Amino acid sequence: MVPAEFRNKTGTRPGGTRQTVVDMADTQFSLAAFMRLPMQQKLLSIIALSMVVAIAVAGWTWTRTPTFSVLFANVSERDGGNIIAALQQMNAPYKFSESGGAILVPQQQVHELRMRLASQGLPKGGVAGFELMETQKLGMSQFIEQINFQRALEGELTRSIQSLAAVQGARVHLAIPKQTGFMRDDQKPSASVVLNIHPGRQLDPGQVAGIAHMVASSVPLLVAANVNVIDQNGNLLSSEKGSGRNGGLDASQLKYMQDVEASTVRRIESILAPRVGPGNFRAQVTADIDFSQTEQVAETYKPNSTPEISIRSQQVSESGGGIPAAAGVPGALSNQPPVPATAPLTAPPASGTAAAATTAAANAANGRREATTNYELDKTIRHVRQPVGAIKRLSVAVVVNHRKTVAKDGKASYKALSGKEMAQINDLVKEAMGYNKDRGDTLNVQNSPFAEAEAEPVEETPIWKNPTVIGWVLEGLKYLIFAGLAGYLFFGVVKPFLRKLMESASRIPVIPEEPAFAAPGTANYDQKVQAARDLAKQDPKVVANVIKDWVGGNQPAGKV
Repeated sequence: MVPAEFRNKTGTRPGGTRQTVVDMADTQFSLAAFMRLPMQQKLLSIIALSMVVAIAVAGWTWTRTPTFSVLFANVSERDGGNIIAALQQMNAPYKFSESGGAILVPQQQVHELRMRLASQGLPKGGVAGFELMETQKLGMSQFIEQINFQRALEGELTRSIQSLAAVQGARVHLAIPKQTGFMRDDQKPSASVVLNIHPGRQLDPGQVAGIAHMVASSVPLLVAANVNVIDQNGNLLSSEKGSGRNGGLDASQLKYMQDVEASTVRRIESILAPRVGPGNFRAQVTADIDFSQTEQVAETYKPNSTPEISIRSQQVSESGGGIPAAAGVPGALSNQPPVPATAPLTAPPASGTAAAATTAAANAANGRREATTNYELDKTIRHVRQPVGAIKRLSVAVVVNHRKTVAKDGKASYKALSGKEMAQINDLVKEAMGYNKDRGDTLNVQNSPFAEAEAEPVEETPIWKNPTVIGWVLEGLKYLIFAGLAGYLFFGVVKPFLRKLMESASRIPVIPEEPAFAAPGTANYDQKVQAARDLAKQDPKVVANVIKDWVGGNQPAGKV
């Protein structure tokens, strides 16, 4: 008995003979048709379908694979190992770049993972800090301890400097001399800082001075003037006063000078803007600032005038003894008592006369008298300290645009300002700048038409250079490639393969089973023999199975 899956539709010839007819239009690939194929074709079909499914799954997996971005680059081996261990604990996917110098993670997780690793102190930057002091060994010499302390201090300073946004890397070298008990042999410490600045960034003088002061404040007896800061190109970023750079001015002095100039410009702009309109004038100010520190001490003496004489001290000394000897010309005049003196003490003594001789003899006979008088003198002591940052001179230049007039037809014309208007503007600028003729301030106000600058067309960024658009295109291209691959596999491989299988299955003839109600002699014997031969040629296994059933006695009598 022929299995039901090998039956086919039957048709009738014009002569009335029934035969097996294969309808190609109604043939479909089914499990029954697949089972009629030889074993070799079955295996090939299974392998082909498995490859198609594997390619489709691989394409889908590729489209779903996240885009990896750099998490950290140029990290030390110790930091790299700690970062990998932390990522494994977080179950975060990661991989290495082709050169092995960077750790890659999914792009959407870069910022999250960086913050989570930063909470664990990673990466440490490959610089050892005060953790060196935690591994001190017993019996270590004082010299080694001092070296480790200096290394730890350099590492901590390096970490602090690397925390600046514009600094990519840094190295700090400290030269700390050994202290001695002799003052003349005492040496001051110094330091050098090497900065690796991010591309496209730079440090202003204030930031450089801040780095120098931070290093100086971290080392005893170190001053900021002994800290040298250079960049990765060897350019000296720090400068000392009097070294010749910037005229010997430090960052704070330069900033003060710029602030003075900017403040003067703002005052001029605020006073001229309502008068001539914003954008119709330009002002520039140059300030000469005196940063010298001077101290003056003056001590002056004035001559005393007679009414203002004041005695500081007076000392009188007198000495004498014995009877005065007789002197003078004998006679009545010499025997008379002396009269009181009427001349002032300051009068010069008479000389060459008898009175002078008599007075000198009397003084010599009576004794000796000395008087010392000290008078007060006028004295003025003046201590003057000049203020630092005083304005020595201001030079101001102002240019004013011509007045713009718009006619009825819309055309614009420009006309120069009158002399009266220029005088008013000149007076306004003088008051705004604080003009001082005594200190040598200069002011120059000009009236001139402004050259209209042609508006340069702003070049728009092409779409193919826009990073956002590029990301969208790459993401969409992945799905487009997957869709194209899937379409090619279905229409170019699977569908033709299935069509060939259906054609092969449809060409296999099937031995029909006679209906139980059919009358004997209705089928032609030659046709049955020919069908059996064709079946034996195309699929011998089916014929062998049929014969096996016959031999086993399973085929009813009268059946083919």
